[in-house]
Amino acid sequence: MDTRRFLRFFFLTLCIAVALLFTWAHLPYGPPYAADLLDCSTNSAWCSSKNRLQSKPPSPTRRLRDHASDTPHHPLDPLTLPEITAVRSILSSHALFASSSSHALHSVDLQEPDKSLVLRWHHGDPLFPRKATVVARVDDMSHVLTVDLTTREVTVEDTASDTGYPTMTLEEMTAATWVPLMNADFNRTIVQRGVDLTDLACLPLSTGWYGKVEEKRRLIKVQCYSTKDTVNFYMRPIEGLTVLVDLDTKQVLEISDKGGSIPIPKAANTDYRYSAHKPNEVLKLLKPISIEQPNGRSFTVEDDHLVKWANWEFHLKPDARAGVIVSRAKVRDPNTGEFRDVMYKGFTSELFVPYMDPTDAWYFKTYMDAGEYGFGLQAMPLEPLNDCPRNAYYMDGVFAAADGTPYVRSNMVCVFESYAGDIAWRHTECPITGMQIREVRPKVTLVVRMAASVANYDYIIDWEFQTDGLIRAKVGLSGILMVKGTSYENVNQVSSPENLHGTLLSENVIGVIHDHYVTFYLDMDVDGSDNSFLKVNLQREQNSPNESPRKSYLKATKTVAKTEKDAQVKLKLYDPSEFHVINPTKRTRVGNPVGYKLVPGGTAASLLDLDDPPQKRGAFTNNQIWVTPYNRSEQWAGGLLVCQSQGEDTLAVWSDRDRPIENKDIVLWYTLGFHHIPCQEDFPIMPTVSSSFDLKPVNFFESNPILRTPPNVETDLPVCVAAASA
Repeated sequence: MDTRRFLRFFFLTLCIAVALLFTWAHLPYGPPYAADLLDCSTNSAWCSSKNRLQSKPPSPTRRLRDHASDTPHHPLDPLTLPEITAVRSILSSHALFASSSSHALHSVDLQEPDKSLVLRWHHGDPLFPRKATVVARVDDMSHVLTVDLTTREVTVEDTASDTGYPTMTLEEMTAATWVPLMNADFNRTIVQRGVDLTDLACLPLSTGWYGKVEEKRRLIKVQCYSTKDTVNFYMRPIEGLTVLVDLDTKQVLEISDKGGSIPIPKAANTDYRYSAHKPNEVLKLLKPISIEQPNGRSFTVEDDHLVKWANWEFHLKPDARAGVIVSRAKVRDPNTGEFRDVMYKGFTSELFVPYMDPTDAWYFKTYMDAGEYGFGLQAMPLEPLNDCPRNAYYMDGVFAAADGTPYVRSNMVCVFESYAGDIAWRHTECPITGMQIREVRPKVTLVVRMAASVANYDYIIDWEFQTDGLIRAKVGLSGILMVKGTSYENVNQVSSPENLHGTLLSENVIGVIHDHYVTFYLDMDVDGSDNSFLKVNLQREQNSPNESPRKSYLKATKTVAKTEKDAQVKLKLYDPSEFHVINPTKRTRVGNPVGYKLVPGGTAASLLDLDDPPQKRGAFTNNQIWVTPYNRSEQWAGGLLVCQSQGEDTLAVWSDRDRPIENKDIVLWYTLGFHHIPCQEDFPIMPTVSSSFDLKPVNFFESNPILRTPPNVETDLPVCVAAASA
């Protein structure tokens, strides 16, 4: 490629990246704007016809300089910008790095103090010594290090094996997509496919592990698309062309081209941007809607990370790998007024996304989005009024680049109160009693949200807190399908539809069948750390002929899991159970052990062969529920080093040790699953599909904890008059 064409390609790629970042997911019916919505501000008693439209609220976006003076206030606060800068300085003078020819920092995170210390810490106490855990590659070797920010001491904790590699850095993923452009054979192939090199967009795809060929070197595969006439290049794959790249040497190792006869799908009707649609194409389905809070938010965020709302308080922080972490979640008891422990730590541990196409260009697409790409690293800035409502609070992520330089991911997490007209509890007496009783309470919840755009897919993660003590974890899937090019334009041309490995979505476009598994780490501390896992199984009992007019009934049988294998659960519709985490040493007034129960949802299970290489790596999806004893080194379900791992360090491996878990500090793991057979409504961009699971109090409170909450009355609420009706 000559210099002129190279520069043209470079700037085009840069422009595409910027466009995708700032115009993502604007659908044809149009996003709301501040001018569309009435603003009942904190200082305004009411919305009235004289005070309908306020100016646009100030942008919540903060920049690097806004974090320059950040200081930690809590033992679990993430590393601040000055602390990350200090880590970089300390490592630069350490012998391991000073003598290296090449090195990169793949993760720089707070090394949390021992759990026992954090549990004893109270607001106002001095912080424990701040330390960082660093995973680095130095001269092609992986190292896990501890950096003491007080003493400036560096301890090499582990020199990792070659059976797994750290999360890829953004810098090396970007560099990998440029490597094919330096290969003459690749460039000739692109031209032969009828694609201008300046219209090329390429993606770095993790390879998984399939045998000896992957050992001793870090690999990535690169596949490319045409950006001609659309920003939605995902819909225009150059099918069958795969480039194998060495991540360390930045060399092309192999070019596989088995799709020369497959046309590139057309660009027509693939652009999802609102600005790309003509006014007569816009679907004005709704009038603007917004939740107004004339007296302001009901929650506060103290010291940047401590959230207090209604009867809840918890610590919240962005994380480069997990996305967002909720810690020290406590709920206030309505009788004693004291805060009681519920969950020490909860986060998204891993996302496993295997595609169901065994062909050369697809078999390896079995992604681990947290361990390979960094779920938090892929989190995009949330869009006010669209991702989060007007009164949301925004939290930035502060992370380290590969050279250790800190940078800010603005608006990475938002916190807001949600009201959708739901009911917290109600009862109306029927007329036959003669009692005129109508009691209803509205349900308002607090939502913590982040959204990660892992290449084509967008994941929306919500942690929702309810006043009745329930915690709901919700996953939404949106974004763009990873599609396959085909010569077919109509299903009538397909002799064996099952060989499509998916659905024909448009001319020359197949949406490939795939699964999503999202595994959550839930360190439950129900009224303290020593808990047990209780299975409550519903079984049918038969009556004897003379015992009752009934022939059968259901009986609940309770079993406490003694060891890890007792707690491995595959959910079955016709073997119903409840799953409780209880504190056997704490009892209610009438003698029930206090607890929280897991209420499953999104129960799709993996159907892959257990010996299939991707399933060995994703063995943490073999069960929907696992329980392990707390171990601070066991947090990532796919293992610490996931890239090209062989499945030797997963939740399944840990649990097979069958350690005791009764009346111990235990961790509950739950996997939400989605089978996705694409349909035409998913083209060219997907409406959000979501599922959730609940952590619900069970005998935790003495009675309904929100019985005494007041109902809404008309005088509490403003009446906002639409401008058109004035």
